[in-house]
Amino acid sequence: MIKRAIPLLHVSDSAAAEDFYCKQLGFRLEFAHHPDGVKADPCYMSVTRDGVWLHLSSFSGDGVLGGVANLLVDDVDTLHAELVARGVRIDTGPVDQTWGTREMYAKDMDVLCRAPLCALPMKQPRQPWL
Repeated sequence: MIKRAIPLLHVSDSAAAEDFYCKQLGFRLEFAHHPDGVKADPCYMSVTRDGVWLHLSSFSGDGVLGGVANLLVDDVDTLHAELVARGVRIDTGPVDQTWGTREMYAKDMDVLCRAPLCALPMKQPRQPWL
């Protein structure tokens, strides 16, 4: 029985990714695997927040730059205010979409990503994809 899916996002710099996801987004580092134990990259790590897990990897075969993680939240506007206060680069502030969700988009340290984080509200009529 499937219990959960964990998104894997490719990052170009594991130290910058850890700093961004932990210090700016409020995630906690669960583990980091450095195969040679010396160099910062490549690295495979996991971060968590509020029961949500993300895996981040700088290994060349893991994911592609520009991936997106959709995070379902209770209040998009509250998360937006928190992230702005933490200095996160917001690509698109909270906006009501024509398909019935209120969303925001934030950029991580790999600026090639338009929207690696998309916050979607939980308190509204459910769309089939949520």
